[in-house]
Amino acid sequence: MKTKLLLAFLLISTMMTPALADGIFRAWAPTPPMGWNSWDCYASAVTEKQVVQNAEYMRDKLLSHGWEYVIIDIRWYTDDKGRWYNQTNPKYTYDAYGRYLPDASRFPSVMVDGENKGFKALGDKLHEMGLKWGIHIMRGVPKVAVNAKSPIKGTNYTCDQIYKTDTLCTWLNDNYSIDCTKPGAQEYYNSILDLYAEWGIDFLKVDDLSRPYHDGEVDMIRKAIDQCGRDIVFSMSPGATPLAKAEDCQAKANMWRMMDDFWDSWSDMQKEFELCANWNSYRQEGNYPDCDMLPLGQLELSNSSFGGKGRWTKFSHDEQRTMMTLWGIFKSPLFFSGDFTYNDEWTDLLITNDDMIYVNQHSVENKQVSNDRSTAMWTARDPASEARYAAVFNLNGSGNWLRFNEALFSTETISLLTDGFGQDVVVDLPEGTTQLA
Repeated sequence: MKTKLLLAFLLISTMMTPALADGIFRAWAPTPPMGWNSWDCYASAVTEKQVVQNAEYMRDKLLSHGWEYVIIDIRWYTDDKGRWYNQTNPKYTYDAYGRYLPDASRFPSVMVDGENKGFKALGDKLHEMGLKWGIHIMRGVPKVAVNAKSPIKGTNYTCDQIYKTDTLCTWLNDNYSIDCTKPGAQEYYNSILDLYAEWGIDFLKVDDLSRPYHDGEVDMIRKAIDQCGRDIVFSMSPGATPLAKAEDCQAKANMWRMMDDFWDSWSDMQKEFELCANWNSYRQEGNYPDCDMLPLGQLELSNSSFGGKGRWTKFSHDEQRTMMTLWGIFKSPLFFSGDFTYNDEWTDLLITNDDMIYVNQHSVENKQVSNDRSTAMWTARDPASEARYAAVFNLNGSGNWLRFNEALFSTETISLLTDGFGQDVVVDLPEGTTQLA
């Protein structure tokens, strides 16, 4: 029997999932989606020029290897210029029905004969390149639409009749929550998905949705996508999505995040091993637990602390191989988050490794077979050739400042985005153990 081995110096994971009743939406992502996301390099300040430049790079160098989605991340509807959100006096762009529209100063193609037509022209341009594309939104209804009492398209209701002020996002002040019990609530979500379908989107990432898990809004978004008449891959964010909601994730979404924002930190990488093992049995065709974006290449280009020039990923070459191997054998979605146009030859070779991509897209029976907290092994099978794959990882990393394999308890990275969602932990410490805060 032919055997193939994928070896990495650091990580890897997967398993197959229980079959649920078929959902048509699963067929819209028959393999883990692959593409580019603007967040890690441009945060909330990406421009049309930067989107198009990365799309052209993908078309010319990466599309033939399976990279096809272009995702415009958070706050495309404001005039943000820096890395962090302007929450003091942002300029919001929205239509008469309380639906956000792209900011024309950053996306000039939205203006046609003096009217903001949204992302239709940009979407057409990306489709003409042979690519798919999508956007990021926050759950809820814009506060500006509530204050303006904007009408909900196709109804006699207004936005001020569907909002509530509990369960608000703790880290971004743009939206109110939607009260799912109110008449007009589903119709509002239907109206924004109808708008996005007119623009031609293929992918929708919804934030502040799955941690904590907002059952009602998850359900309304699923229904809104299904009624809009367009196949739109649905990605839920951020993590950590509660494991107890795994079956609801499978029933409603194509992708859902397992942890908070993943960055180029070895402690984040270590946590992914545990999360991949926990979520492995809930992956099936069209349903993918998401390891998050790949912080590769040139990052944080809109961060003034780097003089606007950004920085290169902090992961070593070995750590980058580890990350790609883990994402590959776990069958996570693959979204590059640096600016492609800065890539060196080594980075391009890493992300166009067709053997790794084949395992990510086509392997089955993916599972962790061992993990002693120092090393781990994952295996998978090629259903076409019956080849077997194995990935072996050193979990200690190259610049490891924390003895992770000796920890009694660990969490993912704590950040501003985790505010309000802490976890009480009780751990029995052996006598004589030093306690560090």
